[in-house]
Amino acid sequence: MRPVLIAFGRAVLSQLHFRMLLLTVLPFVLSVVLWGVLLWLGLQPMIDWLHAYFADHGGFSVAGDVLGWFGLGAIKTVLVPLIAMWVLLPLMILTALIFVGMMAMPMIVRHVGTRHYPDLERRKGGSVWGSVWIAISSFIVFAVLWLITLPLSIFPPLTFVVQPALWGWLTYRVMAYDALAEHASAQECKEILYIHRWPLFVIGAITGAMGAAPTLLWLGGALSVIFFPVLAAGAIWLYVLVFVFTGLWFQYYCLEALAQYRALKATRVDASQPIKDIN
Repeated sequence: MRPVLIAFGRAVLSQLHFRMLLLTVLPFVLSVVLWGVLLWLGLQPMIDWLHAYFADHGGFSVAGDVLGWFGLGAIKTVLVPLIAMWVLLPLMILTALIFVGMMAMPMIVRHVGTRHYPDLERRKGGSVWGSVWIAISSFIVFAVLWLITLPLSIFPPLTFVVQPALWGWLTYRVMAYDALAEHASAQECKEILYIHRWPLFVIGAITGAMGAAPTLLWLGGALSVIFFPVLAAGAIWLYVLVFVFTGLWFQYYCLEALAQYRALKATRVDASQPIKDIN
């Protein structure tokens, strides 16, 4: 765990760097503009469709009975807007992740690599398409699991377990690949991700807990509906901030792991070389 903690400390110091703080601005602005337009055009039609669907299929009666069992009958009045918000939340996460990956991660790689690992050879084993594929495929799995476990959000203790677990898996899959793509070869990337899978998952789980924090903004019932635009903007900014810090943490850990991996491999190669007779 010592390398994990060392990488954490270095990531905290880098996050406070002015350049790293600026990285949160552009992805946040683009995400807010994008979702501002989409919500303006599509939120009310989506709520109207959900309301009609519930009314036609007796959904309000069933939901009222289920919520009544848990003493949450008051939520029935804002059930449809809450469902719409919870369906949109994974899409907001995806846009924040994509914008951070496109704009912030290259600068994070350059910042950490240039300042702390200038002699580490860049073998470019990853690719933009590889990163996009891993991000999209991982997010699809994440979104499906998110929707399946959505009813568990009614019980706050389970929310604090399920959300970090989902976030931990997603961040581990996406960030670790991006952190190694520039410096590691394809084989090195594969081996390091396998050797360090548990420490990387620990980092993912911790940042998953941090990533679950913006979700708490949506647990305010009717207040969440009333202040939805403000909460949406706040949640997006927190997601961007968490993603940037997560990228820094993974970057420091993965580059240190890569440097030690190459040093150990070079030592083994040197040890296997036969001693030549100079006489």
